[in-house]
Amino acid sequence: MRTLVAMLAAVTLSSPSWAQDDPDTISDPPLITEADTLDPFLWVARPVIVFADTPNDPRFIEQVGLLEARKQELFTRDVVVITDTDPAAGSELRRELRPRGFQLVVIGKDGQVKLRKPAPWSVREITRQIDKFPLRRQEIREDKQAAGAG
Repeated sequence: MRTLVAMLAAVTLSSPSWAQDDPDTISDPPLITEADTLDPFLWVARPVIVFADTPNDPRFIEQVGLLEARKQELFTRDVVVITDTDPAAGSELRRELRPRGFQLVVIGKDGQVKLRKPAPWSVREITRQIDKFPLRRQEIREDKQAAGAG
C-alpha cells in the first residue's frame, strides 16, 4: 500500500494533472507521503525524507510545519516529502539511510543522497541547495529557454 501511495504521489508531481478542470478551483497535491523505497521517484521527483523516532519529536513537528508552510516552492522543484517516524518497522529507507533520531535527507532525482541534516531546515535553505544541483540548473535553463521561445 505504501508503494502505491508513493507511486501515485510521484505521478501526481510529474504532471500538472492534479489541477482541476475549473481554473478557479486548483487543489494542491499532497506534500507528504510514505514510501518504503525511492524507486518510484527515480528521475521523477526529489525526495526529502524526514526521519524521527516518534511523530511527537519537536524537531519532526517543526520540520513538517516548515515544509507545509512553503510547499509551493517545493512543488516547483518536484519535491516529494516522505516521513518515517517508526524505527521499529525497519523500513528499507531506514536500513539504507541509517538515520539516528531526527534526520532530514535530501535525495536528487538521480537517487543519490545530496544532503543530510540533524536538525530542521527551512524551505529557503533546502531550495537553495536544490537549486545548486546540476540537474536542477539544467531544468532552470530549459524553463528560461521555453519562456523566451514562447
